[in-house]
Parts: sequence; C-alpha cells; structure tokens
Amino acid sequence: MDRSNKPSAIGVGASLPQPTLSIKDNVVEASLPTGQSVAVHLYGATVTSWKTGGQEQLFVSETAHLDGSKPIRGGIPVVFPVFGPPPQNHATSSLPQHGFARNSNWEFLGKSSSEAPGRDSDQTDLTVKLDFGLSHSMLTDEFRAAWPYEFGLVYSVTLTTNSLETALQVRNEGQQNFEFKVLMHTYLSIADISDIRVKGLESKTYVDKTLQGTSHTESSPALAITQETDRVYQQLDPAVPIVVASAKDDQPLFSITREALTDVVVWNPWIEKAKGMADFGPDEAYKNMICVEAGSVSAWQTLEAGEAWEGGQSIKSRL
Repeated sequence: MDRSNKPSAIGVGASLPQPTLSIKDNVVEASLPTGQSVAVHLYGATVTSWKTGGQEQLFVSETAHLDGSKPIRGGIPVVFPVFGPPPQNHATSSLPQHGFARNSNWEFLGKSSSEAPGRDSDQTDLTVKLDFGLSHSMLTDEFRAAWPYEFGLVYSVTLTTNSLETALQVRNEGQQNFEFKVLMHTYLSIADISDIRVKGLESKTYVDKTLQGTSHTESSPALAITQETDRVYQQLDPAVPIVVASAKDDQPLFSITREALTDVVVWNPWIEKAKGMADFGPDEAYKNMICVEAGSVSAWQTLEAGEAWEGGQSIKSRL
C-alpha cells in the first residue's frame, strides 16, 4: 500500500573533487581540481614543473639531465649543506659544488590534503602537500665519507590555488654538531629577460660573484638584468616579498616571501655563460629565465645534536 506522505529518499551529497596523485618514472605529480599542478623528481627532490592556468611557471633547460646522472638544470634544486664551491679546510670541503641534496635519490614520504578559505567567502580551496626525505643512510658511500654526519631532511612541497611553497626541515640526528648552508635554487619562467625588473632589493648589501665577490649596495628600486648577474643579497627581511614585475606595466609576475631564509640570490648566466653550459639549452634560453633563490648562505648555520632547523619560501604567480 502506498503512503501519500512517504519520506523521499535521502540523497547522498556529491563529494568534493580531491587532489590527484601519480608516481611514474621516479616523478611524483599532484594536481588540484582547479587545474594547478606540480611535479617533483625523486632525484634531488627537484621540483621540475609548476603549472597555474595551464601555464608553466618554472624554467627547465631543454638539455637538462633527467636520468639521475647530474643535477637537474632548472626547476627548484635543493642546495645543502654547502653553497657554491666548498671552502678549503671545512667539513664540506670534499663535497661537490652546492652539496649532495640535489644529486641524491630522495624517498617520497607521502601526501596530505587540506582545505583553506577561498578567495570568495563561499568557496573553499584545496591544498596538497608532498613530503620527501633524505638521511645519512641513503647517501652514496662517497657522500657519506665526505660528510659523515647523521642528519635527516624533510622537504615539503605544498601546492595551493595561488602559490607554491617549499620548506626544508634539517635535523641533527647524531652526537656531533654540524654546520650547513641551504638554498632553494628557483628558476622562474619568464617571456623575456628584458621585460622584467626585480623589486624589493633597494639599499640592500650584496656580494657580486661576477666582480670577485666584492660587496656593494643595491641602488635600484627595480633591478634590470642586462648582463651576467650573480648576486647574493644579504640580511633581508623574509616577510618582505621579492617581486619579479613586468617592466611594461609594473604588474607583478612573481612574489616570493620566505621564512628563516634571509639571503636571496639573483642569477642569470647571460649570453657567453649560457653557451658554455652543456646542460643549458637552447643557448638563447637565458632570455626566458631568472633565478630568484631563497636561502641562508652568507653564514653557516650550526645545528647541535638533537636540534632541528626549518626554513622555506612561498611563491605567488601572476598576482
């Protein structure tokens, strides 16, 4: 017998689309339902792609080695525990330039998702965080012999609808203190080097590595790149963004804030140096990239037994 007032079936609400994850050929890729994506190679835990609005935001050389034979030229390589050529008579002196993190195989530790208030009050934005680990026992025999300290690194790559965040936690898991430097060697993709200006560096002291490492003070409120550039800007306020803006209309292309990273390296190889690097291609690609690298490299960080340190950056694109 039918009842005229029988309750209607209870509908099951559609679940919100979730971030997707894939792992293939030692590359971890994650995408948000809104279309943003990130890819990280387990070799070096190097971020090699970050797409927003269908556009690639990071530069990777067409001749970069992606087979684990050499550090990847482009994306965001992790520099640890030494920046540049290791100094003589130091614990890092037997390591290669920029240390071992960018040319070691990392472990994927897993992903986590979270929700955050969206730009509109009635929206919720999803984020996805990928964690990667590297420890003393995972290094090659050569690297372990060159730097015998017990350590643990956790590198977190967080993709949001309007930013990419990378953070590194360093732990001293041994009995000996050790010193380290750290840098996120970010290669940003741009349309034309002549059309960008780097802002937020005025009045800051920098070491110019193209001028025998001499110290200078930045006089420009909007730095133009017109030649080989290799500068280490020091003692910056991490909360004040470094902005890569268009010279045409002063619109921000990228904005980079940091946490515990008070140095910023600005690098472009320009014409001759680009031609001299076998893994930098094509030769003209220097026009399509600018490195703005957040780090702690002007002095050594000392980590005592059992202690941990953490620093990171947040890059916003096309604000």
